[in-house]
Amino acid sequence: MIAVVDSLEIGYDDVGTGTGTTLLFLHAFPLNRTMWAPQLSALVERCRCIAADFRGFGDSTVAAPYSMEQYADDAARLLDVLHIEKVVLVGCSMGGYAAFAFWRRHRHRVRALVLADTRAGADSAETLERRRQLINLARTEGATAVANAQIPNLVGRTTRERQPDTYDAVHRIVAQTSVDGIVGGLEAMMLRVDSTATLATIDVPTLIVVGEEDVPTPVDEARVMHERLAGSRLEVIAGAGHLSNIERPAAFNHVLTEFLVALTYS
Repeated sequence: MIAVVDSLEIGYDDVGTGTGTTLLFLHAFPLNRTMWAPQLSALVERCRCIAADFRGFGDSTVAAPYSMEQYADDAARLLDVLHIEKVVLVGCSMGGYAAFAFWRRHRHRVRALVLADTRAGADSAETLERRRQLINLARTEGATAVANAQIPNLVGRTTRERQPDTYDAVHRIVAQTSVDGIVGGLEAMMLRVDSTATLATIDVPTLIVVGEEDVPTPVDEARVMHERLAGSRLEVIAGAGHLSNIERPAAFNHVLTEFLVALTYS
């Protein structure tokens, strides 16, 4: 589906019942909303599930400006169009960075948070340099070259060895992403503010999920968030890398469902 928000087209999926909890899923870089298909299909009978493409990705308009604040505001305006007041906000990787921005700008709309394979801290000097190199690669060689470079970090060792179909599916999604969207996403991540101080402000139920084999945002990063975010719950998914929801969907869906059930009775 497509929603028009301030002349911007936002691609989104909207499935499930409108009477229960509503979830808004924010995707990882450099993927799109289709990465959440295993969650939407599993939760369709329990919740209303909305997965949206950031500007520059999937079916959304390729248009500047690109920033975590802009991604967050786009998501909030989509909720306006859909007449939704509050959501459980689920963000993976870059989607987690946007979730922090959403919390700072629209916290009254957040019933609970799920932070998957992400970090609160800003980029290190080493990470910033890698992003600059990736921007150059995207501009000179295109999205397929970015997919080739990114795929070893996007999925874990176990997935690469045992799930070639998953590996190939992720590669296809990245290779189809617009170069401008890739560059915009990289620049948005490079310029994002450090959200470490934000952790202490979060006063809604929060689930932190991380793949045991996650390289870009490893388990230690998730533990730091867990320690600084009072009352949060930490779940480590064995045999999964940076895209734990795709690599081990049954395990991810299990911990997510448990979290949602607890919300119902809280």
